[in-house]
Amino acid sequence: MSRLARSFSAAAVVMLLAGGCGGPDDSTSGAEDTVSLQVHAAASLQEPFEELGEAFAAEHDGVDVQFNFAGSSTLVQQIQQGAPADVFASANPENMDKLVEAGLQGSEPVDFTSNTLMIAVPAGNPAGVTDLTSLTEDGLHLVVCAPEVPCGAATETVEQAAGLTFSPVSEEQSVTDVLNKVTSGEADAGLVYVTDVAKAGSAVEGIEFPEAQEAVNIYPITTVKDSENAGLAQEFVDLVSGPAGQEILDGYGFVGR
Repeated sequence: MSRLARSFSAAAVVMLLAGGCGGPDDSTSGAEDTVSLQVHAAASLQEPFEELGEAFAAEHDGVDVQFNFAGSSTLVQQIQQGAPADVFASANPENMDKLVEAGLQGSEPVDFTSNTLMIAVPAGNPAGVTDLTSLTEDGLHLVVCAPEVPCGAATETVEQAAGLTFSPVSEEQSVTDVLNKVTSGEADAGLVYVTDVAKAGSAVEGIEFPEAQEAVNIYPITTVKDSENAGLAQEFVDLVSGPAGQEILDGYGFVGR
């Protein structure tokens, strides 16, 4: 998405917010101090969430949306350990379930989008990767997400569906780390999301494979229990799951609900 398109999209969100949402919480109205809304979100959501954050802050005077992007399992652990958080968006239901089982959700989680895996290779595809079977060839440097990370769990699912056994040279804690190793040339191939391939532009090439449909990742979002900004947190969740948020997510290659 071009900078102009992003700016237009953000402006459109502001207009929609203005027409459909009230003002900020009473605690922020007229206050000189900035209120920080802490959003913990899966690494694959970084670009669309940053755009949504800008639009949200533009409509809420005195509110600064602060993001913590990482692997979903890492984010859950941080919240369980007491890290300040108002909103949590996971790249799979399993890590959201961990938050719920710990009694740390502030509201009922909402599924708001989905994503699928794709093989990412450096521009020019120097290793000649064509499909999942190619990823098992001797000497090929494959990088994947660790099993506890949503993209890693999805990788294991497609691996089993294809009847293959991968031997990755490394297992990363976020899909962003996998993509970085591919774009830097440290890896011949990596399993990432369709949205990550789109984000990387000409730096990588994406290869589709049919087994990806066996591991569609559903993304849920919720407010976090005992948030000091519960009202604002719910407004952000409503933005993400509503028409304006869905439009922005679709623009980055996510598939709406």
